Amino acid sequence: MSETSYDAIIVGSGAGGAATAFSLVEAGKRVLLLEKGKQLPKDGSTLDVKTVFKEGRFKNREPWHDGKGGEFVPGEFYNVGGKTKWYGAALLRYSDHEFEPDPGFQCLGFPFGLDEVAPYYDTAERLLAVNHFPNEPELQSLVDGICKSQTGWRNAPLPLGLKPEILDDEAEAKHFDGFASAAGYKSDAEVNLIRHLEGRPNFTLMTKKKVVGLRHPEGRPEDVTGVVCLDGTAYDAPAVVLAAGAMTSPRILQDHMAATGLGDRLPCADAVGGNFKLHLNSALIGLSPFRNADVLRKTAIFYNDAFPHSTVQCLGWIDGEILGTQLPAAVPQFLSNVAGARAYGFFVTTEDGSHAKNKVVSGHGETPTLDYDLDRIPASRKEHDAVIDAFKRRLLAAGMASADKYTGLAGTAHALGSMVMGTDPVTTVVGPDNKVHGMSGLYVGDGSVLPRSSRVNPALTIYALGLRLGGHLAAGTA
Repeated sequence: MSETSYDAIIVGSGAGGAATAFSLVEAGKRVLLLEKGKQLPKDGSTLDVKTVFKEGRFKNREPWHDGKGGEFVPGEFYNVGGKTKWYGAALLRYSDHEFEPDPGFQCLGFPFGLDEVAPYYDTAERLLAVNHFPNEPELQSLVDGICKSQTGWRNAPLPLGLKPEILDDEAEAKHFDGFASAAGYKSDAEVNLIRHLEGRPNFTLMTKKKVVGLRHPEGRPEDVTGVVCLDGTAYDAPAVVLAAGAMTSPRILQDHMAATGLGDRLPCADAVGGNFKLHLNSALIGLSPFRNADVLRKTAIFYNDAFPHSTVQCLGWIDGEILGTQLPAAVPQFLSNVAGARAYGFFVTTEDGSHAKNKVVSGHGETPTLDYDLDRIPASRKEHDAVIDAFKRRLLAAGMASADKYTGLAGTAHALGSMVMGTDPVTTVVGPDNKVHGMSGLYVGDGSVLPRSSRVNPALTIYALGLRLGGHLAAGTA
């Protein structure tokens, strides 16, 4: 038993966990935030290309099975702030129609609409200081070439969680997309939410605390009263929020069901881990005949009505060193440097439909499995291939040769959907209040609950839903 009394325990300090904690602490509730990892160093190593990309020092190294007999290592991060420390800080809202079901594309719907989430979007954008930056000259010229009249392509400013001061720090400006800011120029869950809670008497952050079990009264595993950590410590609260990410939260519940026999009588048991989504994401590199001088670069996003479930957004700075980490070792560095000096990066994103068999499965202490097959979501695969081909043609017309690479299973930056939200207690895992169907005291507050991935980065929506959950828990309405 913990000697301290808490109103809520939150497992995971990423976007959803930090946002839920923020709302609860602001409302005067006593919150314990548990993080499996620790805080990142501020010595500049998180900006070093070799350390971050080539060595992968800060990334997860735990292997998973892929459902087809193979193994892979998902691109997860376990540190205070979670993956928000490493994201590109693109903070976009879902459109109104992206809360609705789209059966033709195998898309589930939310149990509420944009009007329910809009106030929390407003708050999240304020807390994360979302800005728009003008396109730099060379990018603007390229945008104009891509979006010529009657091409079908249009662009919009990309909302970014970046402080304007980043423009005065070239090292940070060139290393924010996929890096963790050492100076705090990038809005993330730690800098913009957790740090504002530090020192408050009703907030406790504990690091190196891996949660391995859920506490419950004897004979009533459906009534969750706390958590057990790998180090043997245990903590109790009337509300436990799983916010460890869509790769981890469902495994905690699956392990609890297996250990207690709850899976035999919990209506939603079969749905836990299912409907996993991670977007179909491909990196696309365009090569110009001219050397590029733009630095920030990640300031525009492209849409085309012919591909309603897809977007293309600019990536941040690319040079020979960064490009070299993605090329075969046999490619000489001087060739990487030549290509990098002329390269622009793009991120092609397509919403993936939901399928119950696309699933996270716990190994119950052994190697877990991510069984995800594109053949189960053919409409998504077809549109993704088509939008890549169409955008490459536009780049060629604008004077750039290009090549693309699908990120595959290891690209779990946008992992979602494995504890999906809905009103059906059999086919969905949590209700509109984020509480697990058929259980008391257990809530989910991360990207696991999102029924749709939409065509844009999900971070802002995860922040917004976390703020909503925290507010409802504080008011006693969850």
